Amino acid sequence: MKEYKDVLIKYLPPNSVDLVIELFEEHPCYLKIVNNRSTKHGDFKVLANGTHQITINYGLNPYRFLLTLVHEVAHLVTYKISRRVKPHGIEWKTNFQHLMLPFFDPKIYPNELMGLLANYMKNPKASTDADVNLSLALKKYDEKNGFNYVFELPLQSKFIHNNSVFIRGKKRRTRIECVEVITQKKYLFHQNAEVKSLK
Repeated sequence: MKEYKDVLIKYLPPNSVDLVIELFEEHPCYLKIVNNRSTKHGDFKVLANGTHQITINYGLNPYRFLLTLVHEVAHLVTYKISRRVKPHGIEWKTNFQHLMLPFFDPKIYPNELMGLLANYMKNPKASTDADVNLSLALKKYDEKNGFNYVFELPLQSKFIHNNSVFIRGKKRRTRIECVEVITQKKYLFHQNAEVKSLK
């Protein structure tokens, strides 16, 4: 586990590393740090040889990295206990809540995140980005990368997403309607989708 510790110390809040090592000792799997993916922060899969693998994006800030890691370990635990259940159903929610308990510590998470995390964990969703308040609070700890959430942009402003230019439109319940400039097609963006603003 020493090699895990040497790697994890670069990505996690310092006071969480030993707890994460204990988690891996109890639930062994192959951890892979991968290039950032725009559609997900992490994932869990069963490999062809029957072993388990968790991948996490390398660019996450320590607090989001930890939350994503525990989220994926909860998938691993759920798979081992009951394989034929919904990916983010009640079994996964219960396991996620249980596994996160040791990390609810002001020595690990800043006070401003503790209340938001507690609220999110009452009924965790498939993505932390579904919780706008928590997502915004976590974003404060990201390295500045020039990206904004779609909902932060003014109406009719232009932005780039996946090498295409869009115009930000009105909000429809939880999604924001945007128009691709070249094709004039309408797309619904999650309000927390990260995009590059064009000033």
